[in-house]
Amino acid sequence: MRLNQFIASCGVCSRREADKLIAGGKITVNGEIPSAGMQVNEQDEVIYNGKKLSLLQNKVVLAYYKEVGIVCTEKDKHAKRTVIDEISYPQRVTYAGRLDKDSEGLMLLSNDGNLINSMMKSINNHEKEYVVLVDKEIDDDFIKKMSEGVYLKDLGRTTRACRVTKKSKNSFYIVLTQGLNRQIRRMCESLGYNVVSLKRIRIMSVELDELGLKPGEYVELGSDIIKKLYAECGL
Repeated sequence: MRLNQFIASCGVCSRREADKLIAGGKITVNGEIPSAGMQVNEQDEVIYNGKKLSLLQNKVVLAYYKEVGIVCTEKDKHAKRTVIDEISYPQRVTYAGRLDKDSEGLMLLSNDGNLINSMMKSINNHEKEYVVLVDKEIDDDFIKKMSEGVYLKDLGRTTRACRVTKKSKNSFYIVLTQGLNRQIRRMCESLGYNVVSLKRIRIMSVELDELGLKPGEYVELGSDIIKKLYAECGL
């Protein structure tokens, strides 16, 4: 497999982060600095931080109910409460898909960088579902415009078409297949609405309600759910 995929499969980091390690000369293969795109196997000696890397034998996937106020970052000295610190899992795990500090809901974390990479790639069209409360009543025009895609002036792009259904007079469900920064909040603001609360309730086939989690809790997903996730990701 490609070197960046191998590093991710060892639980060190994502493929994108692995590319940075390789480019920075922090990885050696059989005692030499590797080239980008190099192919390796388990017989090759891949070294990072003085340690030989080995493929993960136990792949873990966690489902976590992030509370409002928790920051999605792995390294931020200014953040008082971060996802990684709150979970404090004994193995290195990272997450697919951020939730901003003011949002809550489902997050998936894993020690398998390949799984994380697949879930994060917008091109894979993996669904994430949210329930959103806004500051005033919504109408059919709002639903139509949100569904068709909204031009975000500050990002200079139009969001991908998505599914939006009305929940109540000022709340709705939205299913996205992309993850632009604060996307739902920006979409609503472009149409003259402000988000009061935002909660992610589903990532692909994993639904928050089915897990029975309370805010701040996490659970290790069972083998059947993990197999389904890997299948959905083509892994």
